Amino acid sequence: MAGGEWALGKTAAMNRADLLRGASIACGTLALTEGAVATPTEAAADAADAADTALDALLAADWADYHRRHPIAASLAGDRSGDDRWDAQSEAALADEAAHQRDVLARMERIGRERLGEGARLNYDLYAGQLRDALRGYALGTQLFAISPRDGVQTYSLYIDQLRFANVSDYEHWLQRLDAYPRAVAESIALLREALARRMLWPRPSMQRVPAQLDRLIADPEASAFYAPLTRIPASISAADAARLRERARTAVANAVNPALRELRAFVVDHYLPAAPEAVGLVHVPGGDELYAYFARTYTTTDMTPAAIHELGLREVARVRSAMEDLAPQTGYRGSLHDVIVQLRDDPANYYKTPQELLAAYRATAKRIDPELVTVFKTLPRLPYGVVPIPAALAPDTTTAYYWPGALDGSRAGSYYVNLYKPEQRPIYEMMVLSLHESVPGHHLQIALAQELHGLPEFRRASLAYTAFVEGWGLYAESLGAEMGLYDDPKSRFGALTYEMWRAVRLVVDTGMHVQGWSRQRAIDYFLENAAKTPLDVTNEVDRYITNPGQALAYKIGQLKIRELRARAESRLGVRFDLRSFHEVVLGQGALPLDVLERRVAAWIGSNP
Repeated sequence: MAGGEWALGKTAAMNRADLLRGASIACGTLALTEGAVATPTEAAADAADAADTALDALLAADWADYHRRHPIAASLAGDRSGDDRWDAQSEAALADEAAHQRDVLARMERIGRERLGEGARLNYDLYAGQLRDALRGYALGTQLFAISPRDGVQTYSLYIDQLRFANVSDYEHWLQRLDAYPRAVAESIALLREALARRMLWPRPSMQRVPAQLDRLIADPEASAFYAPLTRIPASISAADAARLRERARTAVANAVNPALRELRAFVVDHYLPAAPEAVGLVHVPGGDELYAYFARTYTTTDMTPAAIHELGLREVARVRSAMEDLAPQTGYRGSLHDVIVQLRDDPANYYKTPQELLAAYRATAKRIDPELVTVFKTLPRLPYGVVPIPAALAPDTTTAYYWPGALDGSRAGSYYVNLYKPEQRPIYEMMVLSLHESVPGHHLQIALAQELHGLPEFRRASLAYTAFVEGWGLYAESLGAEMGLYDDPKSRFGALTYEMWRAVRLVVDTGMHVQGWSRQRAIDYFLENAAKTPLDVTNEVDRYITNPGQALAYKIGQLKIRELRARAESRLGVRFDLRSFHEVVLGQGALPLDVLERRVAAWIGSNP
């Protein structure tokens, strides 16, 4: 990391305390000659230091407690203290965590926000806000939506590629997790039973994907996704230990994992699906309006109403559609925008024929981006990333790509996961814009830089809590492809507009289904009418919005805010505006709520008269 970035990583509280401490020393020397009476400035500095220290200690202790309660998150962050356990999801465990969160808030209040330095107040506000949001979600019953086609106990095999398997202990811990898998499934089923009683259910059209997903996971032990680490035991482990570990794993898959998956499948088929509503959207769930308002606020970090978001989406769809109409004739296809979209989708020249070709092309695309980053960024992360396939068992129900962060301790690289299922529906003209979003300068660059800001508390370095910032940055990063000269043909530029349209459409269909009563088919049809996405992608996307309400709103809202702040800085600073410096300011304190980011950029503009 560049030396200048370390300064950005220091909190404002640390800088302010250093300044106050320097003033205290100067005043104190004078005071000693007059009787060693402490000055008001000294007393204020000492009080601020004490309060800041108390808050730092509380946040560090509670971060450790969070890892104790959420060993999956701990393992992914590189903390291996809970590698032998899954998260507890019992009613008692969830109630205990909520009680603990209330206690932490009370302890923070006793420290006193007003006693803190400037940077510590920001840490206080962010952490308290996250705790209050978690408690609000628990009170609303969000924990009852325990599984979906993209989330839940049946997706735990996804974590395998993010875990370390280097020695016998690592494998022993995984085997302990396999032995504990039935309990994890039982706790999920208990939550789903409560969801049935309260009629808080995802709709049948989306959830009917789950039985087939479970069928792909229930396999002969050595073919099971849960057995996969045992197929690549390193040579440093003795043959005797390897044989013992494999035998234990075969037994665990046969006697623990597969029976638990069958039990979950039976529950979904016999109980959940028959009770699940046919109509989609939280509008059909008890308390759905309140739930959706909660999701919209927490994901966007704004107070925008669903109605205002829907109208914003309609305006953005119209704006992007106009740009697509202007560009369409340059793609080599003829006719209306709809005709061009259909021809793009249907032309075999726009697709690779095999998964292997598609993966190689994604990797080549990523390497093409890397050397251009220095033109728009001063600081690049040290942590590398890889381009890897989405696991085959989950690929049919998963969107085009996603990013997994590296470990917080730097022991695991970031991963850009790409979907190789049905390559004939993965357009070449979307590959550049997708890679810019998911890898660099999008998610990997932003998240890895945040992880390397060692002057911040760990909860901020690791935070993905502010989806509007994280996904807004990813969408903003797509536009940087033009400034880096990476959209070098009309089709790739059309692909970039397609992706921007995709995020604009989300604002319309997400609010449409969850507030205005749109059907699943209406959402699919609207999507297909306005974006050059394939039917497979569109259907998977709409089903994602159905079971993850509000999340899709964050992308466009975050992007528009970053664009607005950049335009403001360009207007105010004129020729003094430096894009690389602007990016340092946006990324220099990790992910933030949008209002906090706006204040940070405003302060930077004000410091450049």
